[in-house]
Amino acid sequence: MYVVLAGGGKVGRYIAVELLEDGHDVTIIERHETRCESLLRDHDLLVIHGDACDVRYLEQARLERADVFAATTGDDDDNFVACQLALTSFGVPRVLSRVNSPRNEEIFRRLHIEAVSTTSLISHLIREQLTVGDLIHLYTLRQGKVNLVEIDIPGDFRPTRRTVAQLGLPRNSVLVCIFRGDDTVIPRGSTTFEPADQVIALTTPELEEELRNAVLGTDRGRG
Repeated sequence: MYVVLAGGGKVGRYIAVELLEDGHDVTIIERHETRCESLLRDHDLLVIHGDACDVRYLEQARLERADVFAATTGDDDDNFVACQLALTSFGVPRVLSRVNSPRNEEIFRRLHIEAVSTTSLISHLIREQLTVGDLIHLYTLRQGKVNLVEIDIPGDFRPTRRTVAQLGLPRNSVLVCIFRGDDTVIPRGSTTFEPADQVIALTTPELEEELRNAVLGTDRGRG
């Protein structure tokens, strides 16, 4: 996968390192020369000294062949302009942006830019954990149509012989993985739960309660 990032600060650098470790090709467009020099010195990637709001530098990054464009600067206006150029001038199939002010999230999303606000995400996680209990929202995908959720198996859970295949999961839900201590378990039909397991799943908002009951057992109720 080829990814172009606008901004080589702390956020952009962290994302770039993670992508490089996974074997992806990464280019960063950064307007500060000292950051460019640091990135080139420390990492094996293409760094372009320039402004991602200027088409010239997007062309240098060969944005037309990018699979993903992500704007990670601390300026929402710059991120918005760069993302709009990526969408309209280069046809990048997936465009994401860091949004520093939660008030701007809706504007970005209306224009088909996947907006990520750390402030909103943290607030959302706190509220969901306090109100939902055993089911915690981790992330919302596809403009709210799909949720990535975590279901915590209680420490006093009594293991049963019920397998994943016997849970009766909702039709549009899937178990992604199970965190079990330091281990990660990829669930199969024969997998069973153990106390303190953390179950990560994908589901639609309207099926969350049904999924929770299927995983924890309908006799637990909502507590």
